Amino acid sequence: MASYTLLLVHHTPSPGVESLREAMVEALGQEGLEDISVNCVPALGATASHVLEADAICLLTPANIGYMAGALKHFFDQIYYPCLDATKSVPYGVVVHGNDDTTGAVKSIEKIAGALQWKQSQPAVEIIGDVGASEREQAGDAAAGVAASLLI
Repeated sequence: MASYTLLLVHHTPSPGVESLREAMVEALGQEGLEDISVNCVPALGATASHVLEADAICLLTPANIGYMAGALKHFFDQIYYPCLDATKSVPYGVVVHGNDDTTGAVKSIEKIAGALQWKQSQPAVEIIGDVGASEREQAGDAAAGVAASLLI
C-alpha cells in the first residue's frame, strides 16, 4: 500500500498537453516511487478534499492569453480558503505549455501557491510550441521530482 498520495491536477484540452499528462503519470509509476499513489483529477473536478488528502501536488495547464487556464484558476478559487491553513508547506510542481509564452501563467500559479504557502519542490517546467519526446520527458521528470521529494 502506498505511503504517500500525489495529486495531479490538470487541464488538458489539446493532444499536446494530454501527452504531457500521460508522461507525468507514466513517470510517477517508475521504480523507486512505489510508495506514491497518484490521484489524477481534471482541474474542473478537483476539490478541497482532493487537496487535503494529498501529500504533494503537481499542476499541469496550458497558458491561455498569458495566464493559466481558467479551469486551473477555478480549481484554485474552490480550494483556496478550505486549504489555506491545512496545506502549508505541501510540496508542489507545475508544468505549463504555451504556443509562444508561459511567463504569465507560471507567475500567476506561483503567486497563488505562494499565498497558500505551498513549497515548490521543482522549478516550473515551461514548454513552448510542439510537444515531442524531450518535452514529455521534462514533464515526467518534474512529476517524478515532486514525488521523490516526499521520500527524502
